[in-house]
Amino acid sequence: MDSGWTGWRDATERALYGGGPGDRAGFYLRPEGPAGHFRTSVHASPLFAGAVARLVESVDEALGRPPVLDFVDVGAGRGELTAAVAAALPPGTARRLRATAVERAARPDGLDPRIAWTDAVPEGVTGVLFANEWLDNVPVDVAATGEDGVPRYVLVRPQDGAERPGGPVAGADAAWLERWWPIAGHPGLRAEIGLPRDEAWARAVARVRRGAAVAVDYAHGRGARPPFGTLAGFRGGRQVPLVPDGSCDVTAHVALDACAAAAEAAAGAGAAAAADGGAAAAGAARGCRTGTLLTTQREALRALGVSGARPPLSLASHDPAAYVRALAGAGEAAELTAAGGLGDFGWLVHGVGVPVDRVLPPSAGHRPPGARAVADSGP
Repeated sequence: MDSGWTGWRDATERALYGGGPGDRAGFYLRPEGPAGHFRTSVHASPLFAGAVARLVESVDEALGRPPVLDFVDVGAGRGELTAAVAAALPPGTARRLRATAVERAARPDGLDPRIAWTDAVPEGVTGVLFANEWLDNVPVDVAATGEDGVPRYVLVRPQDGAERPGGPVAGADAAWLERWWPIAGHPGLRAEIGLPRDEAWARAVARVRRGAAVAVDYAHGRGARPPFGTLAGFRGGRQVPLVPDGSCDVTAHVALDACAAAAEAAAGAGAAAAADGGAAAAGAARGCRTGTLLTTQREALRALGVSGARPPLSLASHDPAAYVRALAGAGEAAELTAAGGLGDFGWLVHGVGVPVDRVLPPSAGHRPPGARAVADSGP
């Protein structure tokens, strides 16, 4: 890597995906893939894929069982979730499924040949676009407020992770900070500038013709942003010193409320263009116009039938093997929905031509305190 100073967005891009002169292979392009370093919900339990399959079934029913049903897995890793969801669907649905894994790494050996592999979200999705822990790896710049109260870009030296202040944050980045993560006037505060993630998510949602778009990730809301940011390095299941040289993951939590608003704004702009006769905007005009929900993984999975409740002891007396299986399943469900862990992940759900209440089955816990309409999530 170049020994010069650069912004965190550029440094992260090169660390994760390579591309610079003298770069080592990008961290996410390594043969072992994310599963070699992290335990995500996908790897924690097959219950997660089963729940996503039930969400796909709900959307399929709301769409009237189309001849071709899409499941697009964005940030697919090595295709684990794509394959598991396809396998969990009923045979009749599976026969109509067009499964697509979207990932910048090469297609892994042994992946089901019925799964398409691409590095870009396809157009015209009819079904479900699902992005599990994708947005946290979309590279972003970092800002820090100096003693003068002015937010400045943080520059990093890739070979050792040393930092120094750069120029003042300006333009669209400054506008994003002011709206979503205001740190001006507060010396010492840091923030990740989430604009590239907003734009990436809005583009992805615009590719859905009808159905649903779901993003699942580490998240925070505007009223509770971390004062010093969340940028961190991980390798081998452990947090490590943050050096963007390709030796570790570089990740930061996601302002899902900002992503949600960006997708809604893009849909509104598309609707206005369509009203003026802009045929190219017709797809965007349909996007997100039938509801958006911000909730937690805990509530979303419970609505999809994943519960950490222990099986009744009576089951142990007449079917011990079934009791042991149910107990193991309850333990896995508890991990997926745990407070302080995976259960606190954010779920951002957009209905696209489908009411959002048809995407997640109606449930008393479906809209927990803090789950808000996007219109309420801005300043």
